[in-house]
Amino acid sequence: MIRVLLVDDNATVRDAMRLHLDASGVALVVGEAGDGRAALAAARRLRPHVTLLDYRMPVADGLSIVAEMARLTSVLALTSDDSDSVVREMLRGGARGYLVHGDFDPAELVRAVTVVASGRSWLSPSAAMVAAEALRSAQEAAEAGARADERHRETQRRYGLTRREQEVLDLVAEGLANVVIAGRLGLTEKTVKNHLHAVFAKLGARNRTEAVLRWTGR
Repeated sequence: MIRVLLVDDNATVRDAMRLHLDASGVALVVGEAGDGRAALAAARRLRPHVTLLDYRMPVADGLSIVAEMARLTSVLALTSDDSDSVVREMLRGGARGYLVHGDFDPAELVRAVTVVASGRSWLSPSAAMVAAEALRSAQEAAEAGARADERHRETQRRYGLTRREQEVLDLVAEGLANVVIAGRLGLTEKTVKNHLHAVFAKLGARNRTEAVLRWTGR
């Protein structure tokens, strides 16, 4: 039997989940909690295989305890909140699954608990869309970063900039003034100016704008 802990501040929700799970023949509710602090204590004491964890609760919400809870049990978020930020942060915090009220029936609840207990993941359709979008965005960011890195390497090979000159130029590209760059890199403002003079000479640039454009390959 899969040992389940129910964590939700709504007793009616807990009663419904207990009814569905205990009737399944594969899961047994071994405990309940109505807030995050009580949930952690129950998880340490009962060692459930799976914890159904709500997001909005008093004392400590689901997001504030999900990482610690995930070290004690497999977490299946079960909440009415399907906002992008909450889904991402709960999954990033260690939840193996995410169910949204209204997106599942009793049979799917049991399947989700069974899947999460086995170490796999289960997402409601709305949560799956958020996860897919986050993955796509992360992949696009990684690809853009890789292209930028390659442009930098090519520019370095072409112009022979030192690592420090590259660091200075990267900060110039962010629009920072020399005095700010000096503070960031632990240099004097005069040293930053000297690095920039060397950069201009190597890039054949007349000013900061031309240097940045050549450095970024635009």
